[in-house]
Amino acid sequence: MSPSAGRLRIERLEDGQVWRAVIDAPKANLVDRAMGQALRELAVEAAAAPALKAVILEGAGAHFSFGASVEEHLPGAVDAMITEFHATFRALLDAPIVWIAAVRGRCLGGGLEVAAFCHRVFASPDAVLGQPEIVLGVFAPMASTYLPDRVGRPAAEDLCLTGRTVGADEALAMGLVDDVSPDPDAAALAWAKTHLLPRSASSLRLAVRALRAGWRRRFEADLAEAERLYLVDLMKTGDAVEGLRAFLEKRPPAWRNA
Repeated sequence: MSPSAGRLRIERLEDGQVWRAVIDAPKANLVDRAMGQALRELAVEAAAAPALKAVILEGAGAHFSFGASVEEHLPGAVDAMITEFHATFRALLDAPIVWIAAVRGRCLGGGLEVAAFCHRVFASPDAVLGQPEIVLGVFAPMASTYLPDRVGRPAAEDLCLTGRTVGADEALAMGLVDDVSPDPDAAALAWAKTHLLPRSASSLRLAVRALRAGWRRRFEADLAEAERLYLVDLMKTGDAVEGLRAFLEKRPPAWRNA
């Protein structure tokens, strides 16, 4: 099964041991419901390819992704969107290969959640990363769940509570990215060729499962609570809907703090 609607362009490299998956949904490479479906299909294909050792995710054009679809966060759409979005990350976990992100330009919101979920993140010097959801009056359930494990709780709280963006060097210092390179795509492939290709694909898959086994159990519990807070508590507030609509209407939000 091929990724939906051509939204992911797949290139098989190194005799199929590495795949390059390009998020191609101009102009912002949004991680919307359709892109989530494409990523889930990619994960299913990856899990079924026994020689595959790594998938490199990158964005077409100058940017990795501007994030999720704001329209899909509005009442009437948000329940299905959140359920499917979180299913995408479970699918990535079910494909126990090494996931690598190659980030150029903007990598925001849902786009950063996808990139930071990877085992290794390479970024260009011009990369800009952030979780701006709080600026819109909402929060990022996925980032809230696992970002503390990647960068530590203080840095995760900084990103998620302020909504500020960070450049590549600051992201490297906090552990949000693992390497900064003028050509992150080439750097990601070179790393995979050096460190993964000499290894057994079956052994790598078992190692991936072992490394994330205990964390996954905690991840599932934490994600369920974050999802409840988002759908049951947050979306009952007027400010959540106001912030989203203000963004779409290109105006400052009028917070009521409720």
